[in-house]
Amino acid sequence: MFDRLEDIIIRYEEIMGELQEPDVANDPERFRKLMKEQSDLSPIVEAYQAYKDCKQNIEDSLVMLEEESDEELKELAKEELSESKSRMAELEEEMKRLLLPKDPNDDKNVIVEIRAGAGGDEAALFAAEVYRMFVHYAEERRWKTEFISLNENGIGGFKECIFMISGQGAYSRLKYESGVHRVQRVPATESGGRIHTSTITVAIMPEAEDVDVALDMNDCRFDVFRSSGNGGQSVNTTDSAVRLTHIPTGIVISCQDEKSQLKNKDKALKVLRARLFELEMEKQQGEEAEARRSQVGTGDRSEKIRTYNFPQGRVTDHRIKLTLHKLDTVMNGDLDEIIDSLIAADQSAKLASIEE
Repeated sequence: MFDRLEDIIIRYEEIMGELQEPDVANDPERFRKLMKEQSDLSPIVEAYQAYKDCKQNIEDSLVMLEEESDEELKELAKEELSESKSRMAELEEEMKRLLLPKDPNDDKNVIVEIRAGAGGDEAALFAAEVYRMFVHYAEERRWKTEFISLNENGIGGFKECIFMISGQGAYSRLKYESGVHRVQRVPATESGGRIHTSTITVAIMPEAEDVDVALDMNDCRFDVFRSSGNGGQSVNTTDSAVRLTHIPTGIVISCQDEKSQLKNKDKALKVLRARLFELEMEKQQGEEAEARRSQVGTGDRSEKIRTYNFPQGRVTDHRIKLTLHKLDTVMNGDLDEIIDSLIAADQSAKLASIEE
């Protein structure tokens, strides 16, 4: 590990030197890549420097304990020694986590698909609430959200909702949201006060660029039709809605959110690229792909990653056995505690597999 850290220090110093060169400022693409690499390496460099400082403090404290006769100074040296050893152990674990291979998709924007599963209208209503939960979370992180496609049920619920979240590191945090989300509560239409259980499925896909997916436009069929809905801007009198069929895979995407047929076509292509990219990732991931598919599931009540229990005001993430009694704040987009815990558990599992 330490040989690798020394190599990183050398590379970091090389980058800092290159950034001072006059010709780099005149090459925006090279400048952007160097700044990105510098930003990625900075946390590792800072942690390693702090580690070396602690190591030096330990050596200095040991020398003081051997040579110093003043009891008060020796006591201070003991405290410094204890604190530095503790901090050094923490930094070593932090450096191991920072050196874990990074998911190449972590910095990408995401395309989110939310679908109502078991539970009829109640599932659709919860799908709309989870959509708003993600929008609030995106707003807190100053990410941008953009509708791609929406299929409503007529009472404010979403049968299916596809939208994009754009922002630095969106996929790195939201990828853990893929799976079945279960809700337990008394529906407004339930006169007997009985608690119902409903499910929705959430799929988080990294946005795919042209270079990520080789898409042959001859494999795509576009059909246009008139927008429909319950009223508002999504309904118009021109054939602006687009249905895209990818012939080799049978994937069908409908988009009618925009008034412009060209914009709807562009959004449909973004979703298609993301789905094809995800299929390619699943092929590469092998056994991991099977686990991922089973997480996304089909909306059945038994296939769940998280439960939102309204009568008890709690949220439970079943993958890491985490329960929070703050349902209201979570539904308002306060997801950081859950996501941070999932990231920590993921990193710990990866570290354990490396150490084995």
